[in-house]
Amino acid sequence: MEYMSFVPGFGAGIREAEREASPWMAGRSPATNVLKGALRIKELDLPLVIGHRGAAARAPENTLAGFRMAKSLGCTWVEFDVRLTADGNLVVCHDDRLDRTTGASGRISKLPLVAIREFDAGCSFSRSFIGERIPSLDEALLCCHELGLGANVEIKAEGGRGPATAAAVASCLGRLASHLPPILISSFLPDAIAEATTLLPSVPRGMLWRKIPRNWRKIAEQLGCATIHCGHADLTEKAAAAVCAAGYPLLAYTVNDVGRARQLFEWGVASVFSDAPDIISKPVVDNLAAARRGACL
Repeated sequence: MEYMSFVPGFGAGIREAEREASPWMAGRSPATNVLKGALRIKELDLPLVIGHRGAAARAPENTLAGFRMAKSLGCTWVEFDVRLTADGNLVVCHDDRLDRTTGASGRISKLPLVAIREFDAGCSFSRSFIGERIPSLDEALLCCHELGLGANVEIKAEGGRGPATAAAVASCLGRLASHLPPILISSFLPDAIAEATTLLPSVPRGMLWRKIPRNWRKIAEQLGCATIHCGHADLTEKAAAAVCAAGYPLLAYTVNDVGRARQLFEWGVASVFSDAPDIISKPVVDNLAAARRGACL
């Protein structure tokens, strides 16, 4: 897969999903069309179950140990979050603060990488993970490449840093071009996806929502999205059918119940993100594979 189609410059955008999509793409080249995006996503071979933040119920979330755990549980893809440090580096962390996952205090955006690397990201999960560190994006991608895991990289940002974070992701992919796993970029931030569209037109992108908005298709088309991601709790069968009918693979988070997973696959959902991917055992996955044939791929 070709990753090196970069165009310099940052984009300005807005974050609210219900606004018009066109301002995000002002001054940009048209996005890769949806059909081509759908073809690329087939090549990614997304599985039924993607490890959420690695395997967040089984190992410290968003850590290399978590990715290794996901692999040991049978995952072929993982999802993780990235955000910018004060000195412009990318680290793998969901929250904007360190408190919940490390026990330390402070905002990632206000601390340099060298300080963040001092904190223990494993001790609050279990004593067996003491010493686990918050990885950089480079480390996470190289680990996924080594393990044979695809990587759904979710861009997180505050204070209008979405485009800058996407640009940093693009730079990282450029540095590691010959050592990359399959990549899918996603975000709740339309301005981050717009920047990724400009800098990484050949990398599939997915728009994230908690609840799919009424104008989802217009936004997806404007941003050249290949996938649609949403929270499973607010997903209805009608909304899933609309996304699938439009030809987009639909990915739902965070599903930790096999019964709900079964229902979502029957609705046409392509993949679910799970903290405990092992709860959907191989026999269950084999049975659900038939349901997936009707999914929007």
